[in-house]
Amino acid sequence: MSSHVTLLHKTCYRYDRPVTMGPQTIRLRPIEGGRTPIESYGLQINPTGFHLKWERDLYGNNVACVGFLNQLTHFDIEVSLVADIAFYDPLLQTIQMAGQEDICLDFFAIPACCGQEVKDFLAKYVIKDDGNCLGHLMAINRGIAKQIRYQRRLEPGVWSPEETLRNGAGSCRDSAWLLVNLARYMGHAARFVSGYLIQNAITADGTEVLTADLHAWAQIFIPERGWLGFDTTSGLLTAGSHIPLAVAVKPENAAPVSGLLDCCEATFDVSMHVERLFT
Repeated sequence: MSSHVTLLHKTCYRYDRPVTMGPQTIRLRPIEGGRTPIESYGLQINPTGFHLKWERDLYGNNVACVGFLNQLTHFDIEVSLVADIAFYDPLLQTIQMAGQEDICLDFFAIPACCGQEVKDFLAKYVIKDDGNCLGHLMAINRGIAKQIRYQRRLEPGVWSPEETLRNGAGSCRDSAWLLVNLARYMGHAARFVSGYLIQNAITADGTEVLTADLHAWAQIFIPERGWLGFDTTSGLLTAGSHIPLAVAVKPENAAPVSGLLDCCEATFDVSMHVERLFT
């Protein structure tokens, strides 16, 4: 069976009146040098009459900076790509990401200020001085997945680590941010990641299909292994089905779309379609 897939991701914003839109930053381009090969990529924007400039941000992400001269009543973003999501063992090779080699690890190792709930959670995991930091982090990752029930949250923002533990639930971005803070508290360089997750699913009639979603996870730098991805929703390390789009010190700097907009009533709709390519 082919491991190549096509993904079509549409985001449509609608406004209740003509609005003036400030510069928009779109972080929906897979990171160069990621372990999942991207064979083609396209970005389409509507309405017309915009100017677009690709830039590399502070964290090494390729971002599209879009500006409109005229007022808008809608704003549509369409991403299309072809990826090879073949399985690989994340422990056999370190993650190399082009354009990020010069970013100092200290940049992602800023001290985390953790509350008592976070310290109590971490106290469940005895950290032995045996050099097996990867094993310890994998155990903590599994513990988060077990204790924090996944909750789909459409409202913006990320809960603090204390809120996530207190609620015993959270979105993928909430639990990922929890692990980023735990790792930094332990002295590791860690960063927040947003990206695509492509998975197999079974429909009501028993048919196997592919699904795609925007997802969030953590990356932690492991000496002699490089950056490894930890999916706090599944408790597993990330692999071929995880396609990173942006990494950052804080979640808001990895948001898929951000920018300024006039005060208005806005709605948005997101759709994704993924299918396997057969040769």
